[in-house]
Amino acid sequence: MQMVSVPAQGFGNFFEGDCYIINQSKGSGQSADIHYWIGNSSSQDEQGAAAIYVTKLDEHLGGSPVQHREVQGNESPLFRSYFKNGLIYKKGGVASGFHHVDTNVYNVLRLLRVKGRKHVTATEVEVSWNSFNNGDIFLLDMGKAIVQWNGPQSNRREKLKAILLAQDIRDRERGGRAQIGLVEGNDEQASPELMKVMMAVLGQRTGQLKEAIPDDEPDQVQNTNVRLYHGNLVVQEVATQPLTQDLLHSSDCYILDQRGSNVMVWKGKQASKEERQEALNRAVGYIKAKNYPYSTNVNVMTEGGESAMFKHLFKSWRDREQTQGLGTTYSMGRIAKVDQVKFDTMELHARPELAAQQRMVDDASGDVKVRKLCLKPKYTQTQKGRQTSASMTELIYIMRGKNGRHATKDEITACAYQAVNIDNKYNGSPVQVRVVMGKEPRHFLAIFKGKLVIFEGGTGRPGVVTPDGGARLFQVRGTNELNTKATEVLARASSLNTNDVFLLKTDHIIYLWYGKGCSGDERVMGRAMSDVLSKQDKQVVMEGQEPAEFWVAVGGKAPYASDKRLQREEPPHSPRLFECSNQTGQFRMTEVDDFAQSDLDEEDVMLLDTWEEIFLWVGNSANQYEAKEAWNSAQEYLRTHPAGRDPDTPKIIVKQGYEPPTFTGWFNAWDPHKWSVSLPSTPTSPSTQRAQSSASMTQSPSSSYTPSSPAGGTVSPSAGGSGMYLDPELLINKSPSELPQGVDPSQREDYLSDADFENLLGTSRSDFMRLPKWRQSDMKKKSGLF
Repeated sequence: MQMVSVPAQGFGNFFEGDCYIINQSKGSGQSADIHYWIGNSSSQDEQGAAAIYVTKLDEHLGGSPVQHREVQGNESPLFRSYFKNGLIYKKGGVASGFHHVDTNVYNVLRLLRVKGRKHVTATEVEVSWNSFNNGDIFLLDMGKAIVQWNGPQSNRREKLKAILLAQDIRDRERGGRAQIGLVEGNDEQASPELMKVMMAVLGQRTGQLKEAIPDDEPDQVQNTNVRLYHGNLVVQEVATQPLTQDLLHSSDCYILDQRGSNVMVWKGKQASKEERQEALNRAVGYIKAKNYPYSTNVNVMTEGGESAMFKHLFKSWRDREQTQGLGTTYSMGRIAKVDQVKFDTMELHARPELAAQQRMVDDASGDVKVRKLCLKPKYTQTQKGRQTSASMTELIYIMRGKNGRHATKDEITACAYQAVNIDNKYNGSPVQVRVVMGKEPRHFLAIFKGKLVIFEGGTGRPGVVTPDGGARLFQVRGTNELNTKATEVLARASSLNTNDVFLLKTDHIIYLWYGKGCSGDERVMGRAMSDVLSKQDKQVVMEGQEPAEFWVAVGGKAPYASDKRLQREEPPHSPRLFECSNQTGQFRMTEVDDFAQSDLDEEDVMLLDTWEEIFLWVGNSANQYEAKEAWNSAQEYLRTHPAGRDPDTPKIIVKQGYEPPTFTGWFNAWDPHKWSVSLPSTPTSPSTQRAQSSASMTQSPSSSYTPSSPAGGTVSPSAGGSGMYLDPELLINKSPSELPQGVDPSQREDYLSDADFENLLGTSRSDFMRLPKWRQSDMKKKSGLF
């Protein structure tokens, strides 16, 4: 068997009787991805040959690519992301004499069932009414004409994706000459001519259509049950989660099993050539031995070329070229490293990728109001920078809720309630961040300019007494004004740590205790913090040189943590985006590979995991159930993460249109004007694409597409015209080449319904026509219609 190149016109078309190899190359310095796709009707010989070719191609490319095994109908999100307009499964294959590419050939008759919201697939089914159901979308492809039939229970996103697929078939396979018509399954009488065409091909429909077929796509969140195996002839278990990088040895190959949802193979650089070549076959054999589904995804990667998903399964991961050592700071028990540069607010907004990497919305220099939440009517304002661990605060400046470690459930609930009230006061524009004590994000710490003090206990609560006398001990962590805080700990010798600075406040003096492992920057911030706590006299005490009075104040000498720890920067992790939706009838989280701003669906909630923070992006048309379940899923996502993630990782709620640079910086080429106009969230109009005349379809299918009325007349670019309108999403912010054929780019507003016209332009059509031309042009520019 030999490989045959597929022309570009055939990309996205897959014959069920064949196997395919897809090589996705990336920019210089980045590893490639090799996918081999297995059709459901392909032979064992073809599958074996494809696996051999993949191994040879991997060797030719130096062993750096990540290999992926894909099975028809169960392709990975990464594979589907390559084909933006969808995958088409065709009957047959090379052995049956089928041609892979037939451009400008019109003797075609097929029925495609279209499924999916993010990445669609279209499967050839029997050309009969028996193939239809109420939930899916079907394309009746007759060569010179394509009729799209939308199931009554299909949603707006699916309809739009199906339109794009129909247009792609028209442009790639028919040279742009085929016409497209649209029928709404719940309003077939509105398209009598198109229904005549369908009846002529499919015959008269008898009986009711089948009920909707539920999507069987699994939830694509990571599986918490991760196991690591190694061995050649006998596979032996090495460890379960949480996994650490030091378990992988360069002289061996390993299988990482996510309980059958995904199987990954890691090849050490010093493993034998035989082991490396057999890695893919061994993974397939492992799947059979475990009785996992044949469609289980397999990914094979070489040491140094690990995928982001693979790294995410480990509690810690450091690439070989990354250095580590003393002098950097720590997070989660360590404080994340922040470069000591002066923040330029304009630069943070001009370069959102910098804001995202630094986790800094701005330079934290705005006005700050701190409110202490107490469960009593009287309102009390705390001093800026001072908090008690039993109280809750929220920053109106960017809105953060801070959960003290001893706060009661009632206080936590009340704090969330007050945050919602303040959010409503500002019309939903603030970004809400839930912060748990000890997990303060960088920007939160930067707000207090190195003067954040967290006291033990609480104020204003029955039964709680704030001590007025006696010794109080504070642990100081941080190296500059952007990351320093002081936390009160039990005033006992056992609370000390050789790696940190401590402040011991007595009735008459403050001791600055410097552990042997602390840095010079930490000592400077410790002295500055002592001035915040008190104006009393200060005395520096070096570890090992404590006076007797010091030990008396902490209740006598006692063992404490005296082992030096390596202070290292938290290694970076690639961000991951998930779509959270219940539009299929049940709540699902689906990962989006190689994501961009266009993947943010305004009808859903999206979860962006940047490792140090979790963002929940709420689309304008997302329902309350999705928002609630997304929050719960974020908690579950962290709790079940194979890397043993901290469940108290900060969670940030971001609303569509109010994205901070710390969010937008994770997206390439973010367009701040994309949502400057509120698009209608109603399902696609029954008349969408019906402007392609069904009458002219039956008369001259090979003629070019022209918007027309049901009677065959051309749409008049005037108010009301023929009453035929297009969905706004097909018109807004589109270049002339992206518009449906026949649409005048300078008169896009004429293809809007009266309701959409007024919603987008903010005025009625008649009032708009009375305005001067320059004013009309200005309004169209702001609305994305120019």
